[in-house]
Amino acid sequence: MSKMDDLRKMREARYEQAAARAKQADTPARRVAAPVAPPVTTSPPVIVASEAADTDALCGHRNMSGRTCTRERGHSAKSHRYS
Repeated sequence: MSKMDDLRKMREARYEQAAARAKQADTPARRVAAPVAPPVTTSPPVIVASEAADTDALCGHRNMSGRTCTRERGHSAKSHRYS
């Protein structure tokens, strides 16, 4: 027998095993309850004093070496300036 014949037999055997497992798995699946969404609140978010004072704060993005971005928070530039 050639190598290709052996590979073909192994592939057919795996296919038959998978088909046998699929027949066993045809039993009805358990019903899973739908996830419950958290209640929606309509109150506006509370601004903490520290957040209000940070309007001119820095971006704070960190790169892999641990340096932080020195641009203003929420900058529109695609790149960061690290120091």
